[in-house]
Amino acid sequence: MKKIALFVLLLVCTMLIGRSYFQINATKAQSGSLGKKVKSSAVLPQLKDGDMIFQSSISPQCKAVQLATGSPYSHCGLIFHENGKPYVLEAIQPVTVTGLADWIARGKNKHYVIKRLKEADKVLSADVLAKMKGIGEEFLGKNYDGTFEWSDNKIYCSELIWKIYQRGAGIEVGKLEKLKDFDLSSAEVKSKLKERYGNRIPLEETVISPGSIFNSELLTTVASN
Repeated sequence: MKKIALFVLLLVCTMLIGRSYFQINATKAQSGSLGKKVKSSAVLPQLKDGDMIFQSSISPQCKAVQLATGSPYSHCGLIFHENGKPYVLEAIQPVTVTGLADWIARGKNKHYVIKRLKEADKVLSADVLAKMKGIGEEFLGKNYDGTFEWSDNKIYCSELIWKIYQRGAGIEVGKLEKLKDFDLSSAEVKSKLKERYGNRIPLEETVISPGSIFNSELLTTVASN
């Protein structure tokens, strides 16, 4: 009987020690690499659904986009929250949702700028944001559009933001342009155009660039590192 009681006591002690070990390590994890991510974004203001975030990506086409558009920003996404956590809806391959910290870490030098509609509190009601989010969900899983066509079959980053705002809130963020309006003179840009289109470059194709959205007078900067 004593042996049974001793065995039960040892078992309970082992469980308590194991539980304490798990709690200690969970605390360390929060103050470790994950904690560093939280700390690095601690300077961010209170982000809102519908905020737009910009970065210079490290993708092969980044340099060509920068040269053609005259903007240092070649990638952008739309911020939404789920269970209180910020995520970025973005058009990569395919259109997906990425945690904010992971999205920032992917950018060149982890640099980012976050912009917000100046009249966001008045215009982006709960119903409007729900509509925008629903439109965004319809694009999930679609292929990335490397030829920048103005259709919904495939989609690129700035096109995703523009169409969600236009269709969900009735707001055109950024000026639509034609491919011919960009600076196509550099060797890097010519190489990419040749790679994507061959000898049939669609100069009249409607496009929206990250730089055009970034420079929109409808937006204000709320964060930048």
